Amino acid sequence: MITWRAGTVVSLGSTWSGAAEMTVELESPVGAIPAGGTVRALAYPALVGSPVIGDRVLLNVSALARGLGTGGYALVVARPDNLPADPSDGPGHLVKARYTPLQAMVLGVDDQESPHHEVLRDADDLDGLPVVVADLHSALPAIVAGARFAAARAGAAPPRVAYVMTDGGALAAWFSRAVAGLRDAGWIDACITTGQAFGGDLEAVTVHTGLLAARHVVGADVVVVAQGPGNLGTGTRWGFSGVAAGEAVNAAAALGGRPVASLRVSGADERERHLGVSHHSLTAYGRVALAAADVVVPVFDPGPLDGLGHRIDHQAAALSSRHRLVRVPVGADLFSALGGSPVRLSTMGRGLDADPAAFLTAAAAGVHAVRLDDLTP
Repeated sequence: MITWRAGTVVSLGSTWSGAAEMTVELESPVGAIPAGGTVRALAYPALVGSPVIGDRVLLNVSALARGLGTGGYALVVARPDNLPADPSDGPGHLVKARYTPLQAMVLGVDDQESPHHEVLRDADDLDGLPVVVADLHSALPAIVAGARFAAARAGAAPPRVAYVMTDGGALAAWFSRAVAGLRDAGWIDACITTGQAFGGDLEAVTVHTGLLAARHVVGADVVVVAQGPGNLGTGTRWGFSGVAAGEAVNAAAALGGRPVASLRVSGADERERHLGVSHHSLTAYGRVALAAADVVVPVFDPGPLDGLGHRIDHQAAALSSRHRLVRVPVGADLFSALGGSPVRLSTMGRGLDADPAAFLTAAAAGVHAVRLDDLTP
């Protein structure tokens, strides 16, 4: 189940909040890489300490050996000859990634030892807070760009945005350069990691307590719920991690929020099941989401996306018996706003120019969420 390798750190690379890249020379081959060859590796210093050149490291290369999506990284599991010091004694007893070799103990925002416990102990209402739900992590910066665009158009201050990260993709929030970049740019005010996910500004046990923390601790105007980087799918109707998007709609509605469903859309995917509205969205929102949501359908400017727009309209109609379809115009001005994102826009390896419909659709959900928050007419 795990392909192990050992090696020596020979150079250090980029760092961002919670993560550090490096190059490791392997002691034994993996795939086409011979012994003595090098691999890109990623460490989470909070778990394994900060590697330095010359450190011997143990690596998990399972996904790398199979060519799967860990960004092409080997993952540093330990520095056996240079273990980090024991963490300081402190509050918190939530264990994330439970019963795995790298389980981590954190202070939960809803933990009995948390300064926010009294606030959250009986919290039960989002008070109409708009909650945008998306399948893919790549939708996050586009949704926030749309929200900021709508607020600016209304002459309002940028909304306070909380990102509630579910555990369907990466468990470590530190893996996401998008989260780090959006936080550094002031585009999101907090990342809240829920379930088995960890490493956010706040830790929560469930999506429900994550949403309540977004409202009552962060004071968010808009919440975005999506899995971390990495999307697991098997090409079957039900076998994909984004099915949790439907459950997030239910959670937002159960707590008195305003769920907004962001459609996963593509005009460039070669797989028929993901062209136009992805079958993932149709399953998550059409079958799993039992509560009504505002499903945002983009209305493209006349031009090359006309045919795709008609396809999306036809596909989204299947959701109208349970949800409210909300059509939001998207055009050159919103496209320009997406171009100003402080982080790279990429979905399934395609950028804004290669698949504009994907990002415009996500941004439209952000536009609608801000309108629900009464920041625009």
